Amino acid sequence: MIESCKETKSWREAVKCAALDELEKGALSIERHCNGAIIGAVSMEITFTLPKPKSAPKSRRTWPDKKPDLSKLVRSTEDALTDAGVWEDDARVVKTVSRKVFPGEHPKALHIPGALIEIMEALPL
Repeated sequence: MIESCKETKSWREAVKCAALDELEKGALSIERHCNGAIIGAVSMEITFTLPKPKSAPKSRRTWPDKKPDLSKLVRSTEDALTDAGVWEDDARVVKTVSRKVFPGEHPKALHIPGALIEIMEALPL
């Protein structure tokens, strides 16, 4: 497969580096294999904070309903976390809550473009 977006590679590398930093700090307390990859099913919540275009209304909050596609952002982020060794395969993800927002327009929005990624052990059915 060939990535259709030139920014995907740099995004994946940024996510991978941030994940490796967090793993080094011991930020993931989920049970893991001896190689550091997560054991078992996980759920994930991702809030992507995108730059707000100058043409967007200033007086009201809006959703970033233009490109990039949310599903592509999620997929590239999961791939980067796999590359970082957070889990052995993104098939471990059984539930994902994801959203695109602008800075300051959602409780989980960052103040600059980026992503807040929360990984939790998936609760039993």
